[in-house]
Amino acid sequence: ISAFGAIRCRHPAFLRIAPKAEMKLLLLRHGATEATERRLYCGKTDLPLSLSGRRELLRLKEKGIYPPMEGYRILTSGMLRCEQTLALLCGEVPHEQNRAFREMDFGDFEMHSYQELQNDPAYREWISGDYRRNLCPGGESGVIQKARVLTGLRELIHQGRDTLLITHGGVISILMEDLFPDVEKNRFQWQPKPGSGYLILYFGCAVWALTNLCSLTPKPKQENAA
Repeated sequence: ISAFGAIRCRHPAFLRIAPKAEMKLLLLRHGATEATERRLYCGKTDLPLSLSGRRELLRLKEKGIYPPMEGYRILTSGMLRCEQTLALLCGEVPHEQNRAFREMDFGDFEMHSYQELQNDPAYREWISGDYRRNLCPGGESGVIQKARVLTGLRELIHQGRDTLLITHGGVISILMEDLFPDVEKNRFQWQPKPGSGYLILYFGCAVWALTNLCSLTPKPKQENAA
């Protein structure tokens, strides 16, 4: 148990023995896009899912990675890639949009790769030193993004409704770092793959439990498996 009462649990059996949660928060990263596949900085650019991204979402859905979503309030960041992810997984369902959960605005670096930017003086200045506080030219800093994301999180907790949030990798990393500060992971390690994420249970008094969606995926039986 961390200083904030966070409990880390990866085993789905935990969901069967735990007391009734006051709130469930299902965090889901949108499917892959051209930017994901080409490793480009992409925040405000409103890209659609790629063909392979769509196929992977459908494969994961068929595999059973996603828990039942009935009864969840549904939120997206409002970006096209999140809206399309929702449509593929749930069909045309009523939902809301919240701009607080949008990816970081990378400004002048949008839709460029590290290889394209590595010799750009402005880019080198941004990534050197405290890159979280350094402002992207024409965009945001990590600190600015974190403030708006955590403001959105506090609103969700206050409302106390079971929520499915389809958002972005950077946003999920911020949320996980905040909710589980004593888990020895950095934001890059917290970031789920496209189409994956975390199911989080809130028991009140800031007590959280965590299950990685990948742990809910049915696996083939193996002899002598550890």
